[in-house]
Amino acid sequence: MAVDAYQREIPDFRRIATRPDVRESLLDFAVYLRRRTIELIADDEPFSRADIGLITAMGRARGAKGVSPASQRQVLVLHTSLLLREVHEIAGPDDGDAVMSALHWLPELGAASHSAYTTGYLGGLADARPLVDRVLLLAEALVTDDPLAHDLAAHLAMPVPRRCLVVVVRLPRSDVPRSAVADLLARHWVPCGWTAADELTAVVDGRDRGLAFVRDFVAAVDVPCSIGAAHGEVGALSEVAAGAREVSRVAPPRTAIHLRDDLFAELGVSRVPAVDAWLRDVADRLARGPRLVGTLDAFYRNDMARSRTAAALGVHPRTLDYRLRRVEELTGIDPVTVRGVRILSTAVNRVLAEG
Repeated sequence: MAVDAYQREIPDFRRIATRPDVRESLLDFAVYLRRRTIELIADDEPFSRADIGLITAMGRARGAKGVSPASQRQVLVLHTSLLLREVHEIAGPDDGDAVMSALHWLPELGAASHSAYTTGYLGGLADARPLVDRVLLLAEALVTDDPLAHDLAAHLAMPVPRRCLVVVVRLPRSDVPRSAVADLLARHWVPCGWTAADELTAVVDGRDRGLAFVRDFVAAVDVPCSIGAAHGEVGALSEVAAGAREVSRVAPPRTAIHLRDDLFAELGVSRVPAVDAWLRDVADRLARGPRLVGTLDAFYRNDMARSRTAAALGVHPRTLDYRLRRVEELTGIDPVTVRGVRILSTAVNRVLAEG
């Protein structure tokens, strides 16, 4: 029975089908859709307007009950699988023409029922879930390569470019205002939302748009954030999002878009435990001196210009010189050599990324 299969395979349907009235409704619809599809195959006809209306209404009811997009998709796939299995089971050795007719009509009828059910589902979802939640669903669908992303974007009237930038913002703590996303949507109509307690993900159309989004978000939450990003195409963003998340975990807390190329050394170190442990030892040595991590960060960000660095730190140039000498005394690494810049800048970024 289709309802038993739904309950067995789909957690959301196990939850809502515990009520007898809901289970009866599910059973009626499953029986109707399978029987009607078989009738139409036999008659070589498409769904009628009344059929489409009923399928849409059922999708709307499921959306209004909070069935997740993943479960909605599983229902459609499972229904098609059950129909194909039924055609295979009942076909006899002399039913070749009937089977061919079924195989001809099933894709068209399946596409029509899927479209109607999805349209209704998204309408029900709009009734049951606030806008911020639905925008988050779109962001999640995009970064998991869920085909429903196209329909969600259309229903929200939210343009999504084919080539885009996935931005992952990592926060040092999870107790920041959740309302920040609602405020952002008023200025940046882009797929975004909380993908973890301490992580926000957005899909934007380029680095400039991403930077504007990040600046407004950081200003709204008023905490330093680490930002990773990666470019990709819609339909193939799952690995892109994973890469952006990995970059965010080694990025220093700055209001800047960091791509993989910007932090390749930090990413490489994070994957080699022995090197990572050695850099942590270097960082521990720096912690013994007077504000050496912040001093090196400012020094490298100002292209090792002593006067600009001293001004940025608010110290006398001789104080800066003293701190740079202490770096070499504590670590054995000259901070102005090529080797020193590579090692110490990586160590500093690792310290800053870990807060």
